[in-house]
Amino acid sequence: MAAQRKRNPNGAGTITKRKDGRYQAAVYVLQPDGTRARKFAYGKTWAECDTKRRALLDKVDQGVPVPTRSARLSEWLPYWLDNVIKPRRKLSTYDKYEAHVRLYLVPMIGSKRLESLSAADVRRFLVQLENKTTAATAKESHRVLRTALTAACREELVTRNVASLVEPPRAKSRELSPWSLDETLEFLAAARKDPLYAAFVLAIAMGLRRGEIVGLRWQDVDLDKRVLYVRQQTQRRRGVLYDDDPKGRRRRALPLPAMCIAPLRWHRMRQAAAKLRAGEPWDEGGYVLATRNGRPVEPRNVYRSFTRVAKAAGLRVIRLHDARHGCATLLTAAGVAPRVVMEILGHSQISITMDVYTHVVQDTQREAISHMDRLLKRRPGRE
Repeated sequence: MAAQRKRNPNGAGTITKRKDGRYQAAVYVLQPDGTRARKFAYGKTWAECDTKRRALLDKVDQGVPVPTRSARLSEWLPYWLDNVIKPRRKLSTYDKYEAHVRLYLVPMIGSKRLESLSAADVRRFLVQLENKTTAATAKESHRVLRTALTAACREELVTRNVASLVEPPRAKSRELSPWSLDETLEFLAAARKDPLYAAFVLAIAMGLRRGEIVGLRWQDVDLDKRVLYVRQQTQRRRGVLYDDDPKGRRRRALPLPAMCIAPLRWHRMRQAAAKLRAGEPWDEGGYVLATRNGRPVEPRNVYRSFTRVAKAAGLRVIRLHDARHGCATLLTAAGVAPRVVMEILGHSQISITMDVYTHVVQDTQREAISHMDRLLKRRPGRE
């Protein structure tokens, strides 16, 4: 007579055979809210089911929560936005993530549960989204999903991040065509009498972002020591102007080029005269770029003035952000090390600097190879 299996001790779970021939293990496990509930695991054989039972018991011994019912993505993603992203990330980041969750992730893949979501599900979602929109949009949605699942892993709702197993779509890099040195000098000559001339000089000579220029305060500018401190940026979101940390929260101190000193002094004198004319209504915010009432200038107005001056000068119209690219191009062409360019522009990684300005690096490489041609060229009169 075969020996009968001994019953497991209390709390060790049970294994039973189902009518469909599979085996079912049942173990009481800890829930994320601190309560205990029954968790089921299934296997084709008793041994397979017992292995899963033991794995659940190991988590019980370690005090690791094991949800009995996995949340759907449509439940987890809004919770993640409100409780993880909103308190810790910039408003612009939250808005971008929220748009991808609302427009793409929840409608297209939100019915999937966290535990059952597979790499194949993510891959199919990305292919559908790329066909529906663009590769760049699909790549960004992949990044949002991967970040959300990383948070789910930290809260031990899933054991692995399946989005990280899927390669994101390859988006085509935007063709950069910043102004040449001659075009830049033409623009500066044409903009000399514009009220925002100082802003244009800072964008071209120092590569500051539009928000960083608008958010600049006089306390951040030391004209005597020729130092400029990038401590914040001003953005418009949801119809409101607000101050925020610089992109990537990278505050930096930069030496002021000599060509920036005179425009800033001239701008400060004009602003002091405007303040006297305004009288009491002047809003003392200390902004370098201010309206006739002392309030910060609208970021879009800086770009509008930039394009207006370019058109009046007969130059091809580029984005204000392309002036920042032009700054990096000129610095790289002048032989400035990429690491130094990275610090000046406030990039978070050296790869960003190298990827965006590859065309300048290639020109430098071409010049280096030409030296090799001269060195290896056969001397006259020698075999």
